[in-house]
Amino acid sequence: MSPPRAVLIGLPGTGKSTTGRRLAKILAVPFADSDELVEDATGRRIVDIFATDGEAAFRSLEADAIAAALTDFDGVLALGGGAVLTERTRDALALSGVEVVQLQASLDTLLARIGDARTRPLLHDDPPARLAALAAERAPIFAALATMSVETDQRTAGQVAATVAARLHEKATK
Repeated sequence: MSPPRAVLIGLPGTGKSTTGRRLAKILAVPFADSDELVEDATGRRIVDIFATDGEAAFRSLEADAIAAALTDFDGVLALGGGAVLTERTRDALALSGVEVVQLQASLDTLLARIGDARTRPLLHDDPPARLAALAAERAPIFAALATMSVETDQRTAGQVAATVAARLHEKATK
């Protein structure tokens, strides 16, 4: 198999999974979400892995799943918001040559999209403060990895996916 057509990165609530599904449909390829890959591989929910084994154990499982997908998955791959914190994942992305698409949105938009954040282990204690801290911590990492960035504020997942597809096509035809 070949590597993914695109890998989507960004903060929680930017629309990586929803946009990724739409983008995969436009490109007529499969879609995968790194969180779902970890859940499928372990038979456990992400929140349970965090609660029982901790974040470090989850990040290791996540890095394994992403590394495999970067060589064996010819589709659109959405990464969990914190996947880029793992050096092994950053290195694998850089070496893959895959288009890495950063989805961006304002903190107000992100907060509106994530709601009470019950299913997001890193956000549920204080979503506004945690999201702001994650944004500050991860922004330089996202910027370093991204081969393109797309704003998602006040845009539907379909609109964002169409924008990404058009940019991918432009890059492929240059």
